[in-house]
Amino acid sequence: MLYNLGSINIDHVYRVPHLVRPGETLASRDYQRVLGGKGANQSLALARAGGRVTHWGRLGRSDAWALAPLEEAGVALGDIALVDAPSGHALIQVDDDGENAIILYPGANHGFATPTLEALIAKAEAGATLLLQNECNGLAAAMAAAKQRGLTLAFNPAPMDQAVGELPLESCDLLFVNRGEAAALAGLAETSPASALLEALAERLPEVTLVLTLGADGVHYRHQETRLRLAAHRVEAVDTTAAGDTFIGAFLAARQAGADIETCLRRASAAAALCVQAPGAAPSIPWAEAVDAALAEWPELPLDTD
Repeated sequence: MLYNLGSINIDHVYRVPHLVRPGETLASRDYQRVLGGKGANQSLALARAGGRVTHWGRLGRSDAWALAPLEEAGVALGDIALVDAPSGHALIQVDDDGENAIILYPGANHGFATPTLEALIAKAEAGATLLLQNECNGLAAAMAAAKQRGLTLAFNPAPMDQAVGELPLESCDLLFVNRGEAAALAGLAETSPASALLEALAERLPEVTLVLTLGADGVHYRHQETRLRLAAHRVEAVDTTAAGDTFIGAFLAARQAGADIETCLRRASAAAALCVQAPGAAPSIPWAEAVDAALAEWPELPLDTD
């Protein structure tokens, strides 16, 4: 079993010709209100990829409708707390090149009490995995309780902020980062080569498995002496929202099923490539059958080892 202590947001998505500039008023061509949040997206991606996941989260009572896609996908929702407080939400601009800009309000996601987190982790199955992102509060307490319980700890430090550097990252077993997050944690420029970012992170966190996602430039994997580089599928991006979350969910679902690392990377890369070809966050996350079909149809990506 995998447990995801993750955000649940209401996404307000606006399609615009370009991202709004300072002082500019820009009309949106389209608007959607859908389930979002990195936590919810990753649980949805996991379940649609065939994984078993229980979501731990908090949502405003009036927004319970947003849980429908998670329930449909098979995410276990018994530990979701519906509260009398505003839900987390995000204002998302998506431009004609598929790039996005996001304003995030944490809302109910920042209402976790330490005793609640400890109680949830105490009843987790032995040997399970706990997945965390940086959109909920209480991460340090959750990490400590997870390690005491003997859980495998996977962390995606997004959205990145200064507080992430103060967390006990050495207690993580698996760290998913993009270029900006890797650079911030490594103390290097974002323009640094991926190899330099990984080297710096590996020096800081020698026991942690590192997965560096680079969008159209593919993905790098490193665990001690194992180093892999997988190219990205060449597709036309419509909306990159949730691509990273889709990658993480698909990777962890394949890992949960006992797949080797190459298979995990290939399935996650295909899922992310499918995701960016559709608008929205949750609506764009593919099911396992779509990933199977894409892998059967698309040319096999080159895999390099160092």
